[in-house]
Amino acid sequence: MRLLMIEDDLDLGRALQQALRAEGISSQWLRRAADAPLLLNDPSIDCVLLDLSLPDGSGFELLQRWRSAGGVVPIIIITARSALENRLLGLDGGADDFIVKPFATAELVSRIRAVLRRHAQQASEVWTVGDLQIDPRRYLARLGGEPLELSPREFRLLWELSREAGAVVPKGTLSQRLEPLGDPVDFVAIEVHVSNLRRKIGAQRIRTVRGVGYVLAM
Repeated sequence: MRLLMIEDDLDLGRALQQALRAEGISSQWLRRAADAPLLLNDPSIDCVLLDLSLPDGSGFELLQRWRSAGGVVPIIIITARSALENRLLGLDGGADDFIVKPFATAELVSRIRAVLRRHAQQASEVWTVGDLQIDPRRYLARLGGEPLELSPREFRLLWELSREAGAVVPKGTLSQRLEPLGDPVDFVAIEVHVSNLRRKIGAQRIRTVRGVGYVLAM
């Protein structure tokens, strides 16, 4: 999982990056509104943590710009502003969640998982795609109720495909997501892992879109 964090507080930013890394979550940290991307169109970004009070602008303005341009990446507002009107303004403006400083890292991680689950239209922590059941927190997967023996990389590949089940997930996106804390996985290795996963869940469940990526059948 890879986050974009826009937070100007040095101590909080460093602490959050370290805590998220311990959870296997990588992050890109920016401190100014001017450094934020114009559009949220990077497929390797899974979620945005957005502070409202930035030294050169407002997080509300970034939120409005991204949503007006059609960006659908989940956004969680992190702020010291606890007033109800700020929460309503953020949520009505397109934020997926709102957490007030100070907060426990465990709560933030739980909220990140929750918005990703809703974004993937999954009702519970155990994701369901056809007769596949995937538990991201416990690294467990079942097919027709029977446990699957998957390597850590195979499990992560299955989960990443399940997050966009029925849609094409580009190889470049998988390359980034399969190793969020390290170097991108090369395409040859991805093809090997896809082949191994097909043998375990059925070749028909993962379709190759030549020159683009893979689709997990719903």
